Amino acid sequence: MKSPRYPSLYQINTRVWLTELSRTLGRRATLDDIPDTDLDQFARQGFDWIWLLSVWQTGPAAQAISRASPEWRREFAETLPDLNDDDIGGSGFAIQSYTGHADLGGDAALARLRQRLRQRGLKLMLDFVPNHMAPDHPWVEQHSDYFIAGTEVDLARSPRNYCRVQTKKGPLLLAYGRDPYFDGWPDTLQL
Repeated sequence: MKSPRYPSLYQINTRVWLTELSRTLGRRATLDDIPDTDLDQFARQGFDWIWLLSVWQTGPAAQAISRASPEWRREFAETLPDLNDDDIGGSGFAIQSYTGHADLGGDAALARLRQRLRQRGLKLMLDFVPNHMAPDHPWVEQHSDYFIAGTEVDLARSPRNYCRVQTKKGPLLLAYGRDPYFDGWPDTLQL
Protein backbone atom coordinates (compact mmCIF):
# COMPACT_ATOMS: atom_id res chain seq x y z
CA MET A 1 0.00 0.00 0.00
CA LYS A 2 1.55 3.27 -1.14
CA SER A 3 1.63 6.24 1.22
CA PRO A 4 0.66 9.70 0.09
CA ARG A 5 3.37 12.33 -0.10
CA TYR A 6 2.04 14.00 3.05
CA PRO A 7 0.39 11.26 5.10
CA SER A 8 -2.04 12.02 7.89
CA LEU A 9 -1.38 10.40 11.26
CA TYR A 10 -3.76 9.88 14.18
CA GLN A 11 -2.07 9.22 17.52
CA ILE A 12 -3.97 7.30 20.20
CA ASN A 13 -3.11 6.57 23.82
CA THR A 14 -4.09 2.91 23.63
CA ARG A 15 -4.46 2.40 27.36
CA VAL A 16 -6.80 5.37 27.78
CA TRP A 17 -8.85 4.27 24.77
CA LEU A 18 -9.20 0.71 26.05
CA THR A 19 -9.95 1.89 29.60
CA GLU A 20 -12.85 3.95 28.25
CA LEU A 21 -14.00 1.00 26.17
CA SER A 22 -13.75 -1.28 29.23
CA ARG A 23 -16.19 0.94 31.10
CA THR A 24 -18.64 0.67 28.22
CA LEU A 25 -18.27 -3.12 28.01
CA GLY A 26 -18.24 -3.71 31.77
CA ARG A 27 -15.07 -5.81 31.46
CA ARG A 28 -11.44 -5.40 30.49
CA ALA A 29 -11.21 -4.55 26.80
CA THR A 30 -8.45 -5.76 24.50
CA LEU A 31 -7.40 -4.66 21.04
CA ASP A 32 -9.90 -7.18 19.66
CA ASP A 33 -12.73 -5.16 21.24
CA ILE A 34 -11.99 -1.98 19.31
CA PRO A 35 -15.14 -1.42 17.29
CA ASP A 36 -14.97 -1.63 13.52
CA THR A 37 -16.98 1.60 13.51
CA ASP A 38 -14.03 3.42 15.12
CA LEU A 39 -11.66 2.07 12.48
CA ASP A 40 -14.12 2.95 9.73
CA GLN A 41 -14.32 6.49 11.10
CA PHE A 42 -10.52 6.91 11.00
CA ALA A 43 -10.54 5.85 7.35
CA ARG A 44 -13.46 8.18 6.51
CA GLN A 45 -11.66 11.07 8.20
CA GLY A 46 -8.78 10.60 5.79
CA PHE A 47 -6.09 9.28 8.12
CA ASP A 48 -3.33 7.16 6.59
CA TRP A 49 -1.60 5.99 9.75
CA ILE A 50 -2.91 5.05 13.19
CA TRP A 51 -0.20 5.44 15.82
CA LEU A 52 -0.94 3.41 18.92
CA LEU A 53 1.06 4.42 21.98
CA SER A 54 1.95 2.00 24.76
CA VAL A 55 1.11 -1.39 23.27
CA TRP A 56 4.32 -3.15 24.35
CA GLN A 57 4.64 -5.37 27.41
CA THR A 58 5.46 -3.49 30.60
CA GLY A 59 6.28 -5.16 33.89
CA PRO A 60 5.47 -4.90 37.56
CA ALA A 61 8.62 -2.92 38.42
CA ALA A 62 7.58 0.23 36.55
CA GLN A 63 4.03 -0.11 37.83
CA ALA A 64 5.26 -0.36 41.43
CA ILE A 65 7.50 2.69 40.96
CA SER A 66 4.61 4.70 39.52
CA ARG A 67 2.28 3.67 42.34
CA ALA A 68 4.86 4.48 45.02
CA SER A 69 5.70 8.02 43.86
CA PRO A 70 3.83 10.59 45.99
CA GLU A 71 4.62 13.32 43.45
CA TRP A 72 3.19 11.32 40.56
CA ARG A 73 0.15 10.24 42.59
CA ARG A 74 -0.67 13.90 43.30
CA GLU A 75 -0.47 14.65 39.58
CA PHE A 76 -2.60 11.61 38.72
CA ALA A 77 -5.21 12.59 41.32
CA GLU A 78 -5.52 16.05 39.77
CA THR A 79 -6.67 14.36 36.58
CA LEU A 80 -8.56 11.49 38.19
CA PRO A 81 -9.98 12.52 41.59
CA ASP A 82 -11.17 8.97 42.44
CA LEU A 83 -7.71 7.53 41.70
CA ASN A 84 -6.92 4.02 42.91
CA ASP A 85 -3.98 1.68 42.34
CA ASP A 86 -5.73 -0.12 39.47
CA ASP A 87 -5.69 3.18 37.55
CA ILE A 88 -1.88 3.30 37.65
CA GLY A 89 -0.45 0.93 35.08
CA GLY A 90 3.01 2.45 34.92
CA SER A 91 4.57 4.16 31.94
CA GLY A 92 3.94 2.59 28.56
CA PHE A 93 7.52 3.56 27.72
CA ALA A 94 9.01 1.40 30.49
CA ILE A 95 9.13 -1.53 28.10
CA GLN A 96 9.89 -4.95 29.53
CA SER A 97 9.53 -6.74 26.20
CA TYR A 98 8.75 -5.80 22.61
CA THR A 99 5.76 -8.12 22.57
CA GLY A 100 2.13 -7.07 22.57
CA HIS A 101 1.02 -6.36 26.14
CA ALA A 102 -0.82 -9.36 27.55
CA ASP A 103 -3.51 -7.09 29.03
CA LEU A 104 -4.24 -5.76 25.53
CA GLY A 105 -4.54 -9.22 24.00
CA GLY A 106 -0.88 -9.90 23.22
CA ASP A 107 0.79 -10.29 19.84
CA ALA A 108 -2.17 -12.11 18.32
CA ALA A 109 -4.62 -9.29 19.06
CA LEU A 110 -2.11 -6.74 17.77
CA ALA A 111 -1.73 -8.70 14.51
CA ARG A 112 -5.51 -8.94 14.12
CA LEU A 113 -5.90 -5.20 14.69
CA ARG A 114 -3.21 -4.50 12.10
CA GLN A 115 -5.10 -6.65 9.61
CA ARG A 116 -8.39 -4.86 10.39
CA LEU A 117 -6.70 -1.51 9.81
CA ARG A 118 -5.12 -2.74 6.61
CA GLN A 119 -8.54 -3.81 5.29
CA ARG A 120 -9.50 -0.13 5.54
CA GLY A 121 -6.34 1.14 3.86
CA LEU A 122 -4.84 2.25 7.19
CA LYS A 123 -1.29 1.59 8.35
CA LEU A 124 -0.29 0.89 11.94
CA MET A 125 2.55 2.73 13.66
CA LEU A 126 3.98 1.61 17.02
CA ASP A 127 6.61 3.04 19.35
CA PHE A 128 10.22 2.00 19.25
CA VAL A 129 12.14 3.35 22.24
CA PRO A 130 15.90 2.85 21.74
CA ASN A 131 16.78 5.16 24.64
CA HIS A 132 15.81 3.10 27.68
CA MET A 133 14.13 -0.05 29.01
CA ALA A 134 12.13 -1.05 32.07
CA PRO A 135 14.08 -1.90 35.23
CA ASP A 136 12.75 -5.47 34.98
CA HIS A 137 13.75 -5.97 31.33
CA PRO A 138 15.74 -9.23 30.99
CA TRP A 139 18.78 -7.33 29.75
CA VAL A 140 19.34 -5.89 33.24
CA GLU A 141 20.29 -9.41 34.34
CA GLN A 142 21.62 -10.82 31.07
CA HIS A 143 23.44 -7.84 29.56
CA SER A 144 23.87 -5.18 32.23
CA ASP A 145 26.72 -3.78 30.12
CA TYR A 146 24.07 -2.49 27.67
CA PHE A 147 23.04 0.09 30.28
CA ILE A 148 24.77 3.32 31.29
CA ALA A 149 26.63 2.63 34.52
CA GLY A 150 27.14 5.24 37.19
CA THR A 151 29.42 5.69 40.16
CA GLU A 152 28.82 6.59 43.78
CA VAL A 153 29.98 10.10 42.86
CA ASP A 154 27.34 10.27 40.09
CA LEU A 155 24.63 9.11 42.48
CA ALA A 156 25.66 11.61 45.17
CA ARG A 157 25.88 14.47 42.68
CA SER A 158 22.72 13.61 40.76
CA PRO A 159 20.41 11.31 42.76
CA ARG A 160 17.47 11.94 40.42
CA ASN A 161 19.44 10.48 37.52
CA TYR A 162 20.97 7.31 39.00
CA CYS A 163 19.81 4.37 41.07
CA ARG A 164 20.98 1.16 42.65
CA VAL A 165 19.67 -1.99 41.01
CA GLN A 166 19.95 -5.38 42.66
CA THR A 167 20.75 -8.20 40.23
CA LYS A 168 21.59 -11.87 40.67
CA LYS A 169 25.24 -10.92 40.09
CA GLY A 170 25.10 -8.22 42.75
CA PRO A 171 24.20 -4.54 42.99
CA LEU A 172 24.68 -2.16 40.07
CA LEU A 173 24.58 1.61 39.83
CA LEU A 174 22.73 2.55 36.64
CA ALA A 175 21.43 5.71 35.04
CA TYR A 176 17.72 6.30 34.74
CA GLY A 177 16.39 6.72 31.24
CA ARG A 178 16.04 10.39 30.43
CA ASP A 179 16.13 13.13 27.90
CA PRO A 180 18.87 15.73 28.30
CA TYR A 181 16.53 18.49 29.46
CA PHE A 182 14.85 16.74 32.39
CA ASP A 183 15.70 14.59 35.38
CA GLY A 184 15.71 10.85 34.85
CA TRP A 185 12.60 8.74 34.66
CA PRO A 186 12.84 6.42 37.68
CA ASP A 187 10.78 3.70 36.00
CA THR A 188 13.38 3.22 33.24
CA LEU A 189 17.10 2.53 32.81
CA GLN A 190 19.25 4.27 30.19
CA LEU A 191 20.75 2.21 27.38
